[in-house]
Amino acid sequence: MTKVAIIYHSGYGHTEVVARAVAAGAESVPGTEVFLVKVDEFAERGAELDNADAIIFGCPTYMGSASAPMKTFMDATSKRWMEGIWKDKLAAGFTNSGSWHGDKQTTLIQLITFASQHGMVWVGLGMMPGANTSKSSHEEMNRVGASLGAMTQSNIDQGPDIAPPLHDQATGKALGKRVAESAHRWVRGK
Repeated sequence: MTKVAIIYHSGYGHTEVVARAVAAGAESVPGTEVFLVKVDEFAERGAELDNADAIIFGCPTYMGSASAPMKTFMDATSKRWMEGIWKDKLAAGFTNSGSWHGDKQTTLIQLITFASQHGMVWVGLGMMPGANTSKSSHEEMNRVGASLGAMTQSNIDQGPDIAPPLHDQATGKALGKRVAESAHRWVRGK
């Protein structure tokens, strides 16, 4: 059984919607066990991340950066970093903000740097950008045009029951599926 852990922070519930979509994508790959862990549960559930073959990190982008609770979690992993516990695990990430861009790439770069510090191997989205031609629609997957990870957008005047929209959730699901498939290949290759 390949294990995929998703650790995330969600300030208003929108990023949790994406986390659940990522989990659904990973769970769609036979032989995959998925763990959803909120950053404030890390102290009690850190072993689930330690035992995972892949860890997917997710948080909102606030003020052009990863949210403070995510950064607190990242800082709390220094003992694992010193011991190399997450070395050679697969990693991926996702982020959500109210703006179409909202400097979300900065957050993904923070997550990539964090994963690289741990010696992890990053898995990008692996999807062509959507909504970038005169014939395309803003209801396409990867409408924000990300490659480093899943970037989703939630209108700030809508709750998590409406936003992010279904096509952004589908982008998150595609990321989860890609990471789970990659983890199966990664584990077989060891």
